[in-house]
Amino acid sequence: MLSKEDIAKRISKEVKDGYYVNLGIGIPTLVANYVPDNLSVEFQSENGVLGMGPFPYEGEEDADVINAGKQTITILEGGSFFDSAFSFGMIRSQKVDLTILGAMEVSENGDIANWKIPGKMVKGMGGAMDLVASAENIIVAMMHVNKAGESKILKKCTLPLTGINCVKKVVTELAVLDVTPAGFKLVERAPGVSVEHIIKSTEADLIIEGDIPEMSI
Repeated sequence: MLSKEDIAKRISKEVKDGYYVNLGIGIPTLVANYVPDNLSVEFQSENGVLGMGPFPYEGEEDADVINAGKQTITILEGGSFFDSAFSFGMIRSQKVDLTILGAMEVSENGDIANWKIPGKMVKGMGGAMDLVASAENIIVAMMHVNKAGESKILKKCTLPLTGINCVKKVVTELAVLDVTPAGFKLVERAPGVSVEHIIKSTEADLIIEGDIPEMSI
């Protein structure tokens, strides 16, 4: 079973040289820490930053340099700042190659719910709706079940949707799942986690073909 840092490490393998990548709040922000130094990657945050680096060391934070989740960040050489109009122009014109988001639920047809639980206060819906409407490659990083032990990998989302039919891949502490036209396909399992455990933890049906390899992180 993976830690949140391990989930980020696994997703970092999906980042290719030359990519522009938007990182959502939560586990996705950790991905920037694990991209190999030999890759040239530009991390974008919708609050108006391009060229984010790893999180700063304790004592070296600059309170004025933050990502969309209001976390202090570092900026790599050549990084830049701009206004929201320019930032969302990048997103809506599909200049972002890969978007990595957290989620509360994902359904087997690629729907995502990640912005609201009815009855609970929403501080701000952020830019997720623009991202899911514009991005062609969306990977979700999240835990497989909620705090009540209920699956977040569903046949149909129950929470208000952020986007429809947009998620391509889901990485959890248990598994890597591709979203295919026929539903979730189990492509990797976490070290030490059995296929049977993943099936038991998943509300949606899974497509399972042959032996499922362990993740390499």
